[in-house]
Amino acid sequence: MRKPRIVIINYGVGNLRSVAKGLEKVGAKPVISGNVKDILSSDAAILPGVGAFGSAMQILSKNKTTIAKAVGRGIPILGICLGMQILFTESEESRFRKGLNIIPGKVVKLPASVKIPQMGWNTLEIKERNPLVKGIMSGEYFYFVHSYVPKFVDPSVVIATTKYGTEFPCIVAKGKVYGVQFHPEKSGKSGLKNLKNFVNIAGGSS
Repeated sequence: MRKPRIVIINYGVGNLRSVAKGLEKVGAKPVISGNVKDILSSDAAILPGVGAFGSAMQILSKNKTTIAKAVGRGIPILGICLGMQILFTESEESRFRKGLNIIPGKVVKLPASVKIPQMGWNTLEIKERNPLVKGIMSGEYFYFVHSYVPKFVDPSVVIATTKYGTEFPCIVAKGKVYGVQFHPEKSGKSGLKNLKNFVNIAGGSS
């Protein structure tokens, strides 16, 4: 069986190798690249992310058209952590840099009533069934490291939520564009199930 070729888009943010290792474990062929041809010829693409919204979008600006073309061609895309946040329209973290606006919505800071960032394990609640959460149940734990969360999001794109000071979307999906606020590559068996589901989507077997 052919391994889906999944490009991890390299736009100057960390966590590339750990995402690649996670994909290898679940049967994908990961390629780390920012090359237009690589992205548009892939079976799927991943936007990883550790860092700040504004600087990430500044670096990613040269790839915005490529990502839009990939979405238009129906290439599955998964945004992880910051990579999920930049799928939205804008973020409080950066007043001057807009997001990709693939999924309408705003990213806001976690409430001051909780320790920021959220760093560690937390559960999620499945709101809608989707191929990305096949075999994953409400109450399973995933690993989070973040200070900002999606808000003012169309409920129809919300697949799962998490509570930390407030309830926020932690898995979203619009067509073949997906986002997860946690780090699946650091989330043990549950995280690998999540990555495996994306690999299956990329391979057309979801």
